Amino acid sequence: MIKVLIADDHLLVREGLRHILESAGNIEIAGEAYDSPTTLALVRGTSARVLVLDLSMPGRSGIDLIHQIREAVPSLRILVLTMHAEQQYAVRAFKAGAAGYVTKESAGDELVAAVNKVASGGVYVSLSMAERFAQSLNEPADAQPHQRLSDREFDVFRRIVAGQTITEIAQSLCVSAKTVSTYKTRILEKMQIPHEAALVRYAIKHNVFEESDGL
Repeated sequence: MIKVLIADDHLLVREGLRHILESAGNIEIAGEAYDSPTTLALVRGTSARVLVLDLSMPGRSGIDLIHQIREAVPSLRILVLTMHAEQQYAVRAFKAGAAGYVTKESAGDELVAAVNKVASGGVYVSLSMAERFAQSLNEPADAQPHQRLSDREFDVFRRIVAGQTITEIAQSLCVSAKTVSTYKTRILEKMQIPHEAALVRYAIKHNVFEESDGL
């Protein structure tokens, strides 16, 4: 049996994932978490093989959390299951230490296949994401200014584009408003964009985030 942990801030999603995975017959759900702190506590106290991780839980950004989990439990295989279908998120997740990346639009059988693949030591990327990777190979390396951003800056960039205020972003990420303002300044400087409105226009023009991207 493959022992699996589930980390997602929505109870209905966790229940759905539990049903799908346990129905496979060779997967056992060893625990669940609903935010970054409970996820870290969970992985440190279990011998599970795979963690199915949502990138958008309260607390630290999902990429930061992957780094922390890899440092705490290097043997745990991390399968990202997220609403973020952008290539940039997948690239950052893999660089942080994820072993697989599947979007929440994927069918249940793909999720089961992904868990089995990463549990055996392999790497899994959904077909739609693999196509995005292939298409990106033809893009000039310096064509995307947003690629200069750190993982946390990219997360703040996404939240600004989604319409969150500085205060709302600070509350979501559990940091001060001053810290978020600093991130915003760095984003504008690195991307050489004059103000927030231009930042939003850039994201729309270059289709940086999916229209369905939520928070």
